[in-house]
Amino acid sequence: MDERWAIAPEEGGGAVLVALHPDGQPAGPVLREPDLAAAVGSRPQVTRWVWRASAEIYPRLLASGVRVERCYDIENSEGLLLGHAGRLGEPRSAAAAWARMSGAPVPPDPPLRAVVPGEQSSLFEIQEEPIAFEALLSVYADQLRRHGDAEHPDRMRLLTASESSGMLVAAEMDRAGLPWSASAHREMLTELLGERFGGTGEPRRLTELADEVSAAFGRRVRPDLPADVLKAFKQAGYQLKTTRRWELETIDHPAVEPLIEYKKLYRIYTANGWSWLNDWVHDGRFRPGFVPGGTVSGRWITNGGGGLQIPKVIRRAVVADPGWSLVVADASQLEPRILAAISRDRALMEVASDPGDLYKAVSDQAFSGDRAMAKLAVLGAIYGQTSGDGLKNLAMLRKRFPQAVAYVDDAARAGEEGKLVRTWLGRTCPPGGAPLDDATLEGPPVDEPQTDSRHARARGRFTRNFVVQGSAADWALLMLAALRQALGPLKAELVFFQHDEVIVHCPTEEAPEVAAAIQTASDLAGTLTFGPTPTRFAFSTATVKTYAEAK
Repeated sequence: MDERWAIAPEEGGGAVLVALHPDGQPAGPVLREPDLAAAVGSRPQVTRWVWRASAEIYPRLLASGVRVERCYDIENSEGLLLGHAGRLGEPRSAAAAWARMSGAPVPPDPPLRAVVPGEQSSLFEIQEEPIAFEALLSVYADQLRRHGDAEHPDRMRLLTASESSGMLVAAEMDRAGLPWSASAHREMLTELLGERFGGTGEPRRLTELADEVSAAFGRRVRPDLPADVLKAFKQAGYQLKTTRRWELETIDHPAVEPLIEYKKLYRIYTANGWSWLNDWVHDGRFRPGFVPGGTVSGRWITNGGGGLQIPKVIRRAVVADPGWSLVVADASQLEPRILAAISRDRALMEVASDPGDLYKAVSDQAFSGDRAMAKLAVLGAIYGQTSGDGLKNLAMLRKRFPQAVAYVDDAARAGEEGKLVRTWLGRTCPPGGAPLDDATLEGPPVDEPQTDSRHARARGRFTRNFVVQGSAADWALLMLAALRQALGPLKAELVFFQHDEVIVHCPTEEAPEVAAAIQTASDLAGTLTFGPTPTRFAFSTATVKTYAEAK
């Protein structure tokens, strides 16, 4: 039986709560209890808690030792429902939703507070417009009704439920923290950068490289200032547009090698150096503040500390506790497999039914065994690299997998025409004319002249990838939810998630069970998201002591 209760915190640590009918209407009297955690913890029979925002309530519950199985996040769902209606970007707070319902002025959403180093949650103290409990219940009931207006109501219900579950996962990961060895990090910094000089604190190796760059130019040059470097190269007879590595490597000058090395080490020094370590790693854990659905495509972000940009060399500092291990799992060639599932292309689904090398299987079918060409063709179809050799490769791919190519072609065409484009479960791209952040989607940049049709083509490239990458985010939410449930009886903790990668920290003896649970969760998520399909979403796993060992 699906027993739902709505709950809201009150000043002084108490809570107001009520049982709900399936349509969201109260099923009993409204209760007031003096302690929020006790109100939830004393009702284990509740299968789903309905609340304004998980970030407001769940960290408090976790701090009191109370874990919930399921929730419904009203504000998160409001954002998804607005997006589906072509209104992405409108205020999604409960107060804004109630204002729209009641005809009152709609308040703007409060800005997210940037994560403070050392805190466990980046979203815990968001200040929100007050809303009466009765109004909150009305907003929830209205949202249940609006699900029925969706193009695929059942899929939309699954999306809001799974994204609400993702909010629970994020809060639990932030509470657990990614295991981090401060001593290993310091040793690595000293090894790479050398000791720090007194006064300026600048590492010895950076100082040495800066001196080498200056000596190569015959005058003092600041390698950390691109304008200074470009000016020096111009005076030496080289006209460069940027100081990017690929452009530097096109010229023959003695400053190039030390400059490239300086830039690499300087990035580590500024992004993950001693100051970062002191700010972000506490009690052996790194807590970056995970934000589910932080991008238009549904991919997660972190709200501080660069948690999703951990350089490979820094991963040596991610160390399991004594007696514990890290189970690091990567979904193999996820996006092509997602394309097979959403396009229903029989030939591509057959290829994707094998958990092995998908690109090799595609090359055997359409590219005479040339795996590299097959990979370029598949990624070109997804990311929109459809000119030059990409056009030729795409034609070969279309001949063998016509439905798959037609699916992303149709999404691109709809995007160019300004239409709404949706993921499999119903996450919706911004409407035509809205600004798009191409940084939310992967793929190499495409240089185009500034023409009237440029934005239409850019939107087409965006929506071409959006239907694949966004549907991958849909699948990942259900995979995380299934994995969270599977890990419940164990000591294992889910501590990291990034697009198609998860890390579980567990007692070493639990590692085989955890690895099996990850693949089982992946299989279940595939069925729940896309229905029966031969497509296999395979994970490769490694049980290691440090994150770096998994790569």
